[in-house]
Amino acid sequence: MLIDSHCHLDSSDFTADREAVIARAQSAGVETMLTIGTRLDEFGRVLAIAEAHDDIWCSIGAHPHEAKDHTELAPRQLVALAAHPKVVGIGETGLDFHYDLSPRDIQEKVFRDHIEAACETGLPLIVHAREADREVARILDEKRPPAGVMHCFSSGRALAETALTLGFYISISGIVRDLPLDRLLVETDAPYLAPVPHRGKRNEPAFVAATAAAVAELKGVELQDLAETTNANFFRLFSKANAPAR
Repeated sequence: MLIDSHCHLDSSDFTADREAVIARAQSAGVETMLTIGTRLDEFGRVLAIAEAHDDIWCSIGAHPHEAKDHTELAPRQLVALAAHPKVVGIGETGLDFHYDLSPRDIQEKVFRDHIEAACETGLPLIVHAREADREVARILDEKRPPAGVMHCFSSGRALAETALTLGFYISISGIVRDLPLDRLLVETDAPYLAPVPHRGKRNEPAFVAATAAAVAELKGVELQDLAETTNANFFRLFSKANAPAR
């Protein structure tokens, strides 16, 4: 069994064949998926996918790109929506200073709102960081949220060390060889960032098998061992989610 710990099944890229995408993932051994909230006004769509499938879970959040449309966001809104039994995480949130699609001060305000909600609910924080390592590390160190995950990690060692010190997990990264196995997750970020040998195609959760194989090779472990470890990591972190019934 494999887990796609971060995908966007509500994406319009999947409108025409979403159920087929999910079926292909399950056929490839991806039994559990976490589909991620990126806008509160689209959360109903995310939740509906999770409600329709026993082993698909979801998160509630506003991506830093969307922060400009969430200036009035209050942590209590996130807390209320997170009470749903299928919601297992807070985010995707964080800072993205590469594209700057939202003003940086608004990104920080919305990031802090998510952290407050994570602190109140105890749910894991799902963090996006791009070209904002120092700022993300500063805020996390200041606020000390519950353990979460640095999603699709491509930042530097300093942020990784801050995150690990705070109990965070790291999801696939260029420095994966040096990260402890008991803090690793694997993800696709589907429909984005398709891994080799699928580069250039639409990404989908079934392709997490290719990602896991690459991580296992980098770590020098058997794929089955990596799968078992990262699966255990997922359910330890997202403890509100249930493992598939055997």
